[in-house]
Amino acid sequence: MALDEALLHSVANGDSQPVLRFYRWRPATVTLGYAQSVVTDLDLEVCRQAGLDVVRRSTGGRAVLHDHEVTYSVIAPLNTAFFGNSVLDYYRVISEILQKTLIQIGLPALLVPGKPRGGNQAAAKAVCFSTPSQYELLIDGRKVAGSAQKRHGQAFLQHGSIPIEMDLELLSKALKTESNNSSTGLLNSVGWLNQWSDKPIAIDDLEKVLAEVFAKQLQINWIYSEPSHVEMKEARRMYDEKFNHPEWNMKR
Repeated sequence: MALDEALLHSVANGDSQPVLRFYRWRPATVTLGYAQSVVTDLDLEVCRQAGLDVVRRSTGGRAVLHDHEVTYSVIAPLNTAFFGNSVLDYYRVISEILQKTLIQIGLPALLVPGKPRGGNQAAAKAVCFSTPSQYELLIDGRKVAGSAQKRHGQAFLQHGSIPIEMDLELLSKALKTESNNSSTGLLNSVGWLNQWSDKPIAIDDLEKVLAEVFAKQLQINWIYSEPSHVEMKEARRMYDEKFNHPEWNMKR
């Protein structure tokens, strides 16, 4: 999370080209949306017993359990020819790329536009993958990608999760949905890619296809690079001062 934010600052300051980043989680981790409540939305004891890390994102949205998945972040200047000039444009363009990626690997993903975020059910508010929102991807009515955005200066960050496998029992317990009468129906709306794939999908393979579809759709060429020394220094500062601090992760 700290490196995502450091890269956002770097792009906003004009020190970096746009970035597509892939990363993974060891150990498995719950990320909380910026405004979520640890008390009402998360069972910390379940997370501790299961060996899950917990971190609060700087982006909004609902909680996500990250484990066997492709996690991506896109960081780019605002108002570019690539992504349009509004939050919904950014979501739409990136969601269309995700949809084409899943179709290319043989999965019948549908793009669902225009459904408002939110809802009046506690479990729906807690679990990112339980309800579709603007420009979300569904397979057989189940949500298969979650995303969240943040803007800083003249740049935006969108990071998201595409689960290949999902532990529904652990998700339900960690995110406090079992106590809600509607939790069964909500968790039935959660999807992961290997539910529909004829053969197991490898994370490396999905990352490769996703990068190729990004390049084709945006008509660009990627340059592989590591974060700069300055970006890593900023990420370490944010880790020390923010994302590794109880005041940040547990504050709400």
